[in-house]
Amino acid sequence: MSDASPSMISVEKIGGTSMSAFGDVLRHIMLHDKSRINGRIYVVSAYSGVTNQLLEHKKTGERGIYALFAEGKGYQDALVGLAVSLKKLNAGFADLGLPLDVADAFIDRRIAQAREYLSAMHHVLASGYLARQDVLLAAREVLASIGESHSAFNSVEILKANGVPAILMDLAGFDDNEAWTIDERIANSFQGLDIANNVIVATGYTKGTEGIMREFDRGYSEVTFSKIAVEVRPAEAVIHKEFHLSSADPNLVGLENAVIVGATNYDVADQLADVGMEAIHPKASKPMELARARPPRHAHHQRLCGRTRPRGNRHRHRQGDAG
Repeated sequence: MSDASPSMISVEKIGGTSMSAFGDVLRHIMLHDKSRINGRIYVVSAYSGVTNQLLEHKKTGERGIYALFAEGKGYQDALVGLAVSLKKLNAGFADLGLPLDVADAFIDRRIAQAREYLSAMHHVLASGYLARQDVLLAAREVLASIGESHSAFNSVEILKANGVPAILMDLAGFDDNEAWTIDERIANSFQGLDIANNVIVATGYTKGTEGIMREFDRGYSEVTFSKIAVEVRPAEAVIHKEFHLSSADPNLVGLENAVIVGATNYDVADQLADVGMEAIHPKASKPMELARARPPRHAHHQRLCGRTRPRGNRHRHRQGDAG
């Protein structure tokens, strides 16, 4: 395992669908190139479906724990159910080296912390001293952070079990009282960090005084990805997708009818995001463009209509006239 020079550092975003197939991520991304394991920062989303359970279903609107909290009833029992479902996810990663006792203990500890926060917020809501909407937004932040902290913690434990020097960068801020903005938290967290000789796994959620959910709602993990890239100025920024950025979902229209989107630039990526294509969050690419970072590359690595082999064609943004 070789160390990376500062010029080879990368920031890489891994979404929830890919995280749920972490064995593929481990084989095809993290450990695929033995000469380039270290010097990579992975910004991870929660496992598929977890944020839906915490907040609400992204597409159907089905209510999650947040709605129960807002109504003031049933959220405590829902947190118990959450712990059960997260531990069930953990069990599925045992064969990758995840120490279940350690991982399950982390879930118990984090949910206990969240329970304390939510209980205090519930009492504040009942008092009427603070605006209801402000308290509910804070509760939404607390709940959202649990999913990313869970997946990031597991990723680090699995990497360590596979002999990789991995560092957890939990940006959820559960264990500190610092009143930092999102940018300040990222800057302070990465200051002096030996990125070149380690693998860093960062949570897609970042705690900040402005509230990342309040500012960006769902899709905040790509904003964290962008802000980390601006902070550390990597050689490249990569977004790993479960399939190539395409003209349509190949699972819906058929592989032969989906056209892979080839070279794009920042403006095109922004426009694709504005019309609903999950290329990159509309507010995530502009900061990297202004910082003159190399445009984010979309790399397919996982299943595409039943294929499990990494494909040679990798989707890449080109900066073009964007500077």
